[in-house]
Amino acid sequence: KSSGAQMLQLSTMSEEGVTALKKRACDTIERRKEEIVGVAQQVLANPEAGFRETKTAKLVSDKFQELGIRYESGLALTGLKGRIPGGAGPGPRVAVIGELDSLVVTEHPHADPDTGAAHACGHHCQIGMMLGATMGLLTPEVVGQLSGEIVPFAVPAEEFIEVEQRLEMRDQGKLEFLGGKQELIRLGEFDDVDIAMMCHTASDMGEHRFAMGGTSNGHVVKFVRYTGVGAHAGSLPHRGVNALNAASFAIQAINALRETHRDDDTVRIHGIMTRGGEAVSAVPSDVRLEWRVRSSTPKVVVESSEMVDRCFRAGALAVGASVNITTIPGYLPMRHDTKLQDIFRRTAVELVGEQATLVMPARRNRGGSTDMGDLSHLIPACHPYAAGAVGPGHSKEYVITDYESAVIVPAKIMAMVVIDLLADGAKRAKEVKANHRPLMGKQAYVKFQRERAEVTEFDGAA
Repeated sequence: KSSGAQMLQLSTMSEEGVTALKKRACDTIERRKEEIVGVAQQVLANPEAGFRETKTAKLVSDKFQELGIRYESGLALTGLKGRIPGGAGPGPRVAVIGELDSLVVTEHPHADPDTGAAHACGHHCQIGMMLGATMGLLTPEVVGQLSGEIVPFAVPAEEFIEVEQRLEMRDQGKLEFLGGKQELIRLGEFDDVDIAMMCHTASDMGEHRFAMGGTSNGHVVKFVRYTGVGAHAGSLPHRGVNALNAASFAIQAINALRETHRDDDTVRIHGIMTRGGEAVSAVPSDVRLEWRVRSSTPKVVVESSEMVDRCFRAGALAVGASVNITTIPGYLPMRHDTKLQDIFRRTAVELVGEQATLVMPARRNRGGSTDMGDLSHLIPACHPYAAGAVGPGHSKEYVITDYESAVIVPAKIMAMVVIDLLADGAKRAKEVKANHRPLMGKQAYVKFQRERAEVTEFDGAA
């Protein structure tokens, strides 16, 4: 009985000790919150699209140096990976991730006037919260009690945009996969990471301040080039082959597929025309499209991709143009680790309360895609959402109105989760690792993605 009481007391002391570590980390974040929010706002003022985030990477590099963090840079062109060893000995490595890149939304109030780049999805807040969580964890009394390693990781190119430019980078040998975490996985930069987390801002939270759960769509990307024959559009249109008409027929055919999509598959097929001709007086001979095929399951992504390719070929056949369809491996659906998500849930309740914390059902699909989904197929991962934004995501109206909710709250929650994982001999991190069943290994993932890449040529006049 005496021995049992003593063990209970030690357990209670350990729990109180972990709580004290969390408080110290949060106190540091609170004390430095103006600096942390300032970093996010500095990134907001200097938006850069994927694989070109040089100014943002320099800012993170400067902060890592100020904080005394050993790091590598230039990973997948612009990524930075820090390493902070815990003072209590070896253990699992936990990555706290922030995404460097912006979208291109020319009408956004914070858009770059030259490039149109704009943080219309809140990645600037991710850099702030990643650095904020790191500051909290670097509190000497905290990091000294952690076993394992903290890996603050600034990653490039989550937004899968500007595909033609990225294909050029691939042709130049600068990268192989066109998404940031995809390329970092291929390069082996996650080989030594055991658990990964990040948070994203959201504008559809209602009264909630923190949300987790659900899933996302997987996708493939299409870069499509129609080639026709140019001619004078007024006097010699019969001598031309109109590539724009070919693309228009294909788009109408894709629209006709909508009735074949099952609701449960969350199919989303959409795209843009990046080149529609050179002059209104000439029959367009070079028309280019960037398209996206999404669904909640890889199987339906493949099925829908094949249907869309038929539509692209049909457009070429209709007018006698030729078409080149480049299919690019996109992202996998998000798969939240249940034990890690439960730690996030308890931590969020502890910080913001039960009523302000939302847990979405596992099948709840927001419709978008993230390369965090790819990572979640390999290692335990969690990708919650924080409040603080207004306006539809990826639009000119998407802005952060509450930096406390969008940056400081998730920074504190992630710091507290890392402490939960790595304190007390990293007992909980080891439990998460032991419980996790990856859907594929790194080599299988790379093989799977390479097998999805293909180029199809079709001559509609043949």
